[in-house]
Amino acid sequence: MPPIDLNTKIQFADPMPDQVDVAIIGGGVAGIATAYFLTLLGEKVLVCEKGRIAGEQSSRNWGWIRQQGRDSAELPIMIESNRIWKSLAKDTGDRDLAFTQSGCLYLAKTQTEMAKYEAWFDLAKTHQLDTKLLKAHEIKNQFPNISGDWVGAMTTPSDGRGEPFVAIPALAKAAQRAGSKIIEECAVRTLDTEAGQVIGVFTEKGRVKCNRVVLAGGAWSNHFAANVDVDIPQLAVRGTVARTNPAPRLFNEKKEMPNIKESGFAIRRRADGGYTLATGALSEHFLSPSSFRYFTKFFKLISAANRDVRVYPAAPKGYPNQWMTRARWSANDISPFERMRVLDPKPNKNEVERMQKRLGERYPELAGIDVAESWAGMIDVTPDVVPILGEIASLRGFYVCTGLSGHGFGIGPGIGRVMANVVSGRQPEHDVSRFRTQRFTDGSPIEPGPY
Repeated sequence: MPPIDLNTKIQFADPMPDQVDVAIIGGGVAGIATAYFLTLLGEKVLVCEKGRIAGEQSSRNWGWIRQQGRDSAELPIMIESNRIWKSLAKDTGDRDLAFTQSGCLYLAKTQTEMAKYEAWFDLAKTHQLDTKLLKAHEIKNQFPNISGDWVGAMTTPSDGRGEPFVAIPALAKAAQRAGSKIIEECAVRTLDTEAGQVIGVFTEKGRVKCNRVVLAGGAWSNHFAANVDVDIPQLAVRGTVARTNPAPRLFNEKKEMPNIKESGFAIRRRADGGYTLATGALSEHFLSPSSFRYFTKFFKLISAANRDVRVYPAAPKGYPNQWMTRARWSANDISPFERMRVLDPKPNKNEVERMQKRLGERYPELAGIDVAESWAGMIDVTPDVVPILGEIASLRGFYVCTGLSGHGFGIGPGIGRVMANVVSGRQPEHDVSRFRTQRFTDGSPIEPGPY
């Protein structure tokens, strides 16, 4: 099943309310999860999505629900998110929200890689995760279908997977049943403010009164915020993914295949009987004015990146922050979000070829299996590769939930619950200081987490 695009029929077309408590900009996993939990708390919520629910990165990711390898500040939220995923299908009555507990397996080719896993294992023990380190002979015994010489591995059996292109719309329907209003093809153009306080939003379908707004616009968040004089250090990178036709199961037929990652290749089993493939080794960035504005903030991340980072002179027309994309507009103007309903970048063909080649090398039983489809998504990345969460100090009632940096699907429900608590004035129940909006301007050192 392909990512969601404009050919998908509109599923969410609630009547536009005159007033709500909270307006959410963006119908990806972050926005929808926040809406779901806010509604359960009794808030009146409106979600405005410029295109389709989960039309961009939220339907284009790997589908991993992993605790393994998380940043230390993200991990407690991810542990909660794992628990939420396990109960969502039951809580909502929707089988499309099914969580498959398959585990995650990270393979190490070198002692340097294994040392990183050993260091993270200490964090896992602190949180009493079921993470284990495997020696070379244990890999061969447990996973005989994987070819190659490995010095070791790390695995977390309680991790799992979901199907992004059906799960997020299903969660949106659950939020809708609980009372959220959700409208597709309804871009929020800008905010309505008074004396430094949000008092509403201007959408392409009219104005809505509210005293709180959550910006969860993914790769578009920085562009929206800049128009209301809020600076969010964020850049977008392209990632390519593919899926195979249905293929034989690997390993024990009675045991779920784990999500498997090595340097330069990642694979997971899909509910449709195929496999989702990625290399995870290439990040592609299209230069824009934001690239130069935030260069110093991203320098440490670029220098430390354990992947190929490629830069191109310019993005296609209409992309967020592209050279010719309009930088300023009013509530009466057609916004950039209406001109680009669904950001649908072309996949990197060379990456797809590498995926297919490595599939046959690592899993001889799957050699020759055709790639049925490939796609790409634009990933919203922050300088430290962890989210930006919280209220903007200079504009009361304006909250940001962005920068999930390519690992938002799994942690999305946990992030949504945190944001719902923060926006409703409750305690977030987790230490979210690492994700505060001011960290890029208050002199704090920018230390990239795992990527």
